[in-house]
Amino acid sequence: MTIDPKTQVRRLIDRFGLAPHPEGGYFKESYRSAELIVKSALPRRFKGDRSFSTAIYFLLPAGAKSRLHRIKSDELWHFYLGGPMRLVQLSEDGRLDEIVMGPDVAAGQKLQHAVLAGCWFGAYPEKGGAFSFVGCTVAPGFDFADFELAKRSELLKRFPQARQAIELLTG
Repeated sequence: MTIDPKTQVRRLIDRFGLAPHPEGGYFKESYRSAELIVKSALPRRFKGDRSFSTAIYFLLPAGAKSRLHRIKSDELWHFYLGGPMRLVQLSEDGRLDEIVMGPDVAAGQKLQHAVLAGCWFGAYPEKGGAFSFVGCTVAPGFDFADFELAKRSELLKRFPQARQAIELLTG
């Protein structure tokens, strides 16, 4: 028996207790280290103590997008279930990279990918997939104080060569 895509998505949201994320899609924190790195031991870009590491589940249903954003830590993405997902990165030097995460490693899809601190990034499921279910591990640990959603007009001024990606993943 085949389960329709909307039912699959609803089951994942319910099973993992996912909630809407400000960047798009759904998420649930699955791990937060009990130990902290004190502010004085962190780079200056951090304004307070941070957990050693954090992890989330993240779900993008078909048609959903993770809007361009950046954080102050490195973020390691892990592919779990569903169809392939395109992860779009825009580096401070203006380089645009697109990585396809998914189960077909023979076709070049990746099971893991690291987004470096300060890099703008967003994602969306590839056409034909019902959803992409991934995980993200952040170190030093994630804090919403370190999260910045992109402003389309500002990115277009700085990176006009990336217009198509910026327009797709902002607003």
